[in-house]
Amino acid sequence: MNAPDISTIKAQMRAVWMAGDFGQIAKFTAPTAAAFIERRGVERGMRVLDAACGTGNAAIPAAAAGAYVTGVDIAPNLLEAARERARRARLNIRFDEGDVEALPYPDASFDLVVSMFGAIFAPRPERAAAELIRVCKPGGQIAMANWTPRGFIGRQHEIIDRYLPMRPGAVSPLEWGNEATLRERFGDGVTALRATPVMATLRYPFSAAETVEFFRIHFGPAQRAFAALSEAGQADLRRDLEDFYERHNGATDGTTVVEAEYLEVVATRA
Repeated sequence: MNAPDISTIKAQMRAVWMAGDFGQIAKFTAPTAAAFIERRGVERGMRVLDAACGTGNAAIPAAAAGAYVTGVDIAPNLLEAARERARRARLNIRFDEGDVEALPYPDASFDLVVSMFGAIFAPRPERAAAELIRVCKPGGQIAMANWTPRGFIGRQHEIIDRYLPMRPGAVSPLEWGNEATLRERFGDGVTALRATPVMATLRYPFSAAETVEFFRIHFGPAQRAFAALSEAGQADLRRDLEDFYERHNGATDGTTVVEAEYLEVVATRA
């Protein structure tokens, strides 16, 4: 069987991320994004790109700090949600539909290029890395937040992968959470690369079982995984995920609180 071509892969990716309601999921990583942007030292007048911006978790606080912000994403419904968030916050942010592997901006357009749990899903990571570098001005910063394989999200991916393996030849997004892989992908395009493990506290106002159901309904990749399984397979996946959340739940009040490690990457464009 022939592997799908890249246009087919991109169409499938777009469909997955347009499924569900990712904005509901993004609410719970918004505090992590706000802290991430605060650490970037965004100043008034800076030109900032939020690459694979989703519903604007990084773009919103960057614009609130006074930057000229552009967000770009492959999924038009996520962009519309981001625009609505910006309107409600009375922030002037440009949101464009586009591909992180072929960003629609000239070379050296931005002082700061960020991507939070977004560019890691590009199917050709070397191209994504090259594009993040290309659109950043020399001496500017490239900053990423990437889930690690050993962290909570990485291990959750492992559970899902047992039931729905990645397509042959696909590259795991979790490889972006490996410092050696990062350095190889960015190569001599950057200098002074720092990679620091950071814990994101994810607080869900639901029980562990309700949190799994919340993701099944709203998170496109989880929707896809469950829909591809038989009833028995769905029950088994649900059981394994519920057990995983129960074992890592730090709350005792009927809600769910988990600590999820990500790699905070900051590099200077050469």
